[in-house]
Amino acid sequence: MVFSDLDFLYFFLPLVLTLYFPCKSLVWRNSVLLVFSLIFYAWGEPKRIALMLLASLVAYIGGLLIEKFKNEGRKVLCRTVFVATTVLLVLNLFIFKYLNFAIDNVNLLLTHDITIPQIVLPIGISFYTFQILSYVFDLYLGNVKVQKNYFYLTLYVSFFPQLIAGPIVRYQTVEEEIHERSTNIESFAHGLRRFIRGLAKKILLANNVAVICETVYAGEVQVFGTAFYWLAAIAYSLQLYFDFSGYSDMAIGLGEIFGFHFLENFDHPYISCSVTEFWRRWHISLSTWFRDYIYIPMGGNRVGKVRHIINIMTVWALTGFWHGAQWNFIIWGIYYGVLLLVEKFLLGKLLKKLPKIFGWIYTMFFVIIGWVLFNLTDFSKLLLALKTMFSGVPTNLAQIMTTHSDKLFELCFIPVAILFMLPIRKRFDKFSGTGATIAANLVHLLLFAVCIIFSISSSYNPFIYFRF
Repeated sequence: MVFSDLDFLYFFLPLVLTLYFPCKSLVWRNSVLLVFSLIFYAWGEPKRIALMLLASLVAYIGGLLIEKFKNEGRKVLCRTVFVATTVLLVLNLFIFKYLNFAIDNVNLLLTHDITIPQIVLPIGISFYTFQILSYVFDLYLGNVKVQKNYFYLTLYVSFFPQLIAGPIVRYQTVEEEIHERSTNIESFAHGLRRFIRGLAKKILLANNVAVICETVYAGEVQVFGTAFYWLAAIAYSLQLYFDFSGYSDMAIGLGEIFGFHFLENFDHPYISCSVTEFWRRWHISLSTWFRDYIYIPMGGNRVGKVRHIINIMTVWALTGFWHGAQWNFIIWGIYYGVLLLVEKFLLGKLLKKLPKIFGWIYTMFFVIIGWVLFNLTDFSKLLLALKTMFSGVPTNLAQIMTTHSDKLFELCFIPVAILFMLPIRKRFDKFSGTGATIAANLVHLLLFAVCIIFSISSSYNPFIYFRF
């Protein structure tokens, strides 16, 4: 089940709201959310729900022991439990996400023929594992209190708005709200509007620009040529942004409806004037997770130059690998590690002196190339796409008009998507009052109706980050 499914919009969400708000006790409200969160996950992963519950149990028991040994001053035992808990959680992620990849590469490197059953990747395992790890890390560091109620910890891990594709919500963000929170009509309406905007990003923009990218990469180079391969790269960049930021908007909006306040995950990344700035604005929950739990503990920038470079490259290789067990993701991570090092040690001061338009063009060029690396896991298709983008292959417009005329309508969504990637909504925030609120609600209701129409008439298109 996904947020853009009619099952979710017509059945699941109304049922949750109907059962949640009549409950006066927060215990019962949490119980409703936990039950429906488990149903939400079991809808798509019925065989894998036990895996998530077991991972939560490992963190729960590990957390209790960490707190016990910490209070008793038994530092060695406390550290041992912390390491053991972390290893178990990471090992679980490795087995289900990376073991097949590791075996395939060992076989290739050593010409062996080790065979194991093909392991299916559980939906959302990367996200909920990192959430669980953040709880364990922060508990060990003393940043949060131990959660003594297993069901509340499981609610944090499994809460359906952010379970499948983030944002990666840290336990300290919702620690107090699990036990004490309130909702009112204003926060409910604000959260609902945020959800509708995210839904529109996914259904109206991401799904439609995706058709362009898919059509070009499925066609012949001689037909589409260099121009359309660049157009496909731009289309995928827009698709990924509106797909993922749309999911984040829906998750944040749903969280607010139920009284939770998640941190922002995107801040208009495509207006960035450097790659460094881009990564301050894109998938903020992931980049800050790696910064706080990997980069800084490794020494961050408080070490020598060589060690600093190693730290950055290690973090970005891991960032790429987090996205998938494919070499293109590792290359993509290293690619950004190199770009960030170049900016830090060579281009940083120059970019600040240049007019912003030059910094923006430079950033978008490398970001778009990066998304080509990210998108195409097949190396032959990846190399062909990059070669075509830089070799001046002519475009056969006549044949495109003849064989792909039904897809040309989606080209209209490119300029619309470019417009809405800009922070234009902030211009409307200055309007306030009853009239502005009524107008905003009417606009969002109309937008929701349009989304339903498109959802009914379009084919299923899952969120891109589900595969991570």
